[in-house]
Amino acid sequence: MPRRELFIKDTHRGLWYEDGALVRVIDAGRYIIPRPWNLGVWRRPRVEVTLVDVRERELTIKGQEILTSDKVAIRVSIVVQFRVTDPRAAIHNVERFEERLYSDVQLAARRSLASMTLEEILTNRNRLSEDILRDVKESAGGYGVAILRADVKDLVFPGNLQEIMNRVLASERKSQAELIDARTRAEIARMEAGAEADRAKITAEGSAHAHRLKAEAEAGSERLRVEAEIAALGQRAEAADAYRAHPALLRLREIEALVELARNANARIYIGFDRRLGADGTETET
Repeated sequence: MPRRELFIKDTHRGLWYEDGALVRVIDAGRYIIPRPWNLGVWRRPRVEVTLVDVRERELTIKGQEILTSDKVAIRVSIVVQFRVTDPRAAIHNVERFEERLYSDVQLAARRSLASMTLEEILTNRNRLSEDILRDVKESAGGYGVAILRADVKDLVFPGNLQEIMNRVLASERKSQAELIDARTRAEIARMEAGAEADRAKITAEGSAHAHRLKAEAEAGSERLRVEAEIAALGQRAEAADAYRAHPALLRLREIEALVELARNANARIYIGFDRRLGADGTETET
């Protein structure tokens, strides 16, 4: 009998069976599968090869209706990306590994979503992916499948809930806008208060500087006045010493004063004379 040829691509692996027993896992390449025969004592086993796709694939879990922890019924669709890493385990450990993976992911998603509120589901979809990966990774590895990622594809809410959510979202956006506006006004008020405080500080510093300059000027003026008075007293003392040393100078000063007074028509000069007794006993003026 002619032999059969088998070609395995890089996208697949093969399980080589002889008389129903798995002998080995074969990689991509060309293989010769001999025809079985039986000659009494001598016989050739029957060879079968089962191909397993090892490419990355997607599995979609559609329309799962789940009740959240806050009692809201939602429909969710999940996309799972996976690949077979152990062809032997994928075929031998479970009957159909894709159906088993579907069931495991479905149950993990239900457990995760049932522990979350609707708000958490809307704001943190990554948690669902993390929960599924954590719950299913080990069990899927037991039948030769590696989960690469799991994401929420669609979320469907009841009609009235959708309207409520739209109103809630609109209210949240309005609240956020009001909060931003209030923060802006508060920041402007703070800046204005700071500017006013700076102006008051500058004004106070200017006033203090002006008072300081005025005080310094007054002190300087007083110092000059005192110095002038001291100088004048010194000059007078020097003049008094000169007059004592030279009485004629004092007489000359008196004459100059009389001359000045004589220039004034309204001035009156009174001259007194000493009265003395003469040798004959009569008074004489000198």
